[in-house]
Amino acid sequence: MSKLIQKNKLQSNRLESKLQQFLVQIFAHQKTQRQALLLAYSGGLDSTVLLHLLVNLRHTLNFDLDAEHIHHGLSGNADNWAEFCLLTCSTLNIPLKTTYVKIAANNDLGIEAAARQLRYDALFESNADYICLAHHEDDQAETLLLQLARGAGVKGLSAMAATDVQRRLLRPLLNISRVDLLEYAQQNNLTWIEDESNQDTKFDRNFIRHSIMPVLNTRYPAIAKTLARSAAHIAEAANLLDDLAVIDAQGVVKSDALSIAGLQAVSANRARNLLRWWITRTYQAMRIKLEVCTSMPINLVPSAELLGQIFSQLAYAKTDAKIEIILASTAQNIFSIRRYQGMAYLINMPNLEPQDYHILWQGESILTLPDNTQLNFLQQLDMGLALKRLDIQKLRISYRKGGERFRPNYNRPTRTLKHLLQETNLPPWQREWLPLIYVDEKLVFVPGLGVDIAMQAHHGEVGYVIKWLRN
Repeated sequence: MSKLIQKNKLQSNRLESKLQQFLVQIFAHQKTQRQALLLAYSGGLDSTVLLHLLVNLRHTLNFDLDAEHIHHGLSGNADNWAEFCLLTCSTLNIPLKTTYVKIAANNDLGIEAAARQLRYDALFESNADYICLAHHEDDQAETLLLQLARGAGVKGLSAMAATDVQRRLLRPLLNISRVDLLEYAQQNNLTWIEDESNQDTKFDRNFIRHSIMPVLNTRYPAIAKTLARSAAHIAEAANLLDDLAVIDAQGVVKSDALSIAGLQAVSANRARNLLRWWITRTYQAMRIKLEVCTSMPINLVPSAELLGQIFSQLAYAKTDAKIEIILASTAQNIFSIRRYQGMAYLINMPNLEPQDYHILWQGESILTLPDNTQLNFLQQLDMGLALKRLDIQKLRISYRKGGERFRPNYNRPTRTLKHLLQETNLPPWQREWLPLIYVDEKLVFVPGLGVDIAMQAHHGEVGYVIKWLRN
């Protein structure tokens, strides 16, 4: 065997060995014997190398492997890339799913960020145990420089995590350079596609890659490895801050709400750290609960300046002051921090005015409302809204405008809805989207309060019991 062939084989074995060690550590903590991996496959050099490495290891480590290609349609070559990915995966006997996404022309994120958002949203819809991404050492170094240029904090400077269990993300190539990936591809006669947009320096990452890194390399030849190592050190520090936040959260975070008194009990630095951790944790739980709605940003980490404003308003504003701090806004949703009865809440509300909406119920058992909550109509004897007796086929659902009056109890007079709701301790933002049910112009049902006395089913009558189902 020639020295060159022997060297090539050693290089291939080295990368396979690194990947195998990485996956063995991941799988060791899993309860199931066989894991399902999904590779985000663009067809480029990085993901092509990772695809072949995974194919070589899937029987040794006993895991299932699928691939997904995201077709953004931004390039005239996009269809050819999709065909290339399909042919490559077919040759390797790997199932491939091609997902077509479209970036809105008027999006607020920019092309790079919007494409990344859509890509992650599509991947997160998978039922795979883990999603494998082909980010490598050079990508990590570029990310650190980008975050430095943006003035990011510790979380941002920690760049990308090799393992993100909460989001099921794996980046097994983070400690491998692009040069090593290129050598592996050439040694194994792999073919891949080249995205022409990767040369366009109007994009921030390409500017770092083609204009900044080459200059740094002339002075510091190992700069990519050094920056990636620094990102790892910062990530370790960020994990320690998370551990501190978990300690500070004991007895302070209750059912995803944050105690203002608990926030005030620690130093300002620890309070801001706790706030950041609580926002991130609560938002990720929200994404999981809503099955990752595409209108939701990938992350919701406030800047240091905004974090300071949140802390100041929550901790020092008058107890009766209305607190609403916008964290992010999309075409569909508004994410904000609200305060109510000594607790802070992270709220996801529709980006529309509730007063403008009217919906007709025409007999459906479940009616979905504009804020994605639902009304459930269930027929039951001796209870609920007596629609059959009153021969009513349609109900109108609308939202509060002010001045409504209601009487759900024989022992009490008709009162304003405002005063009745204040007694329920329903948070103000939920009162805004409280679905009110009318027969003609008469308010006949209010969630949490019940049915108006004139419309309640009598003994022996079948009525509709209505429940408001919220996330």
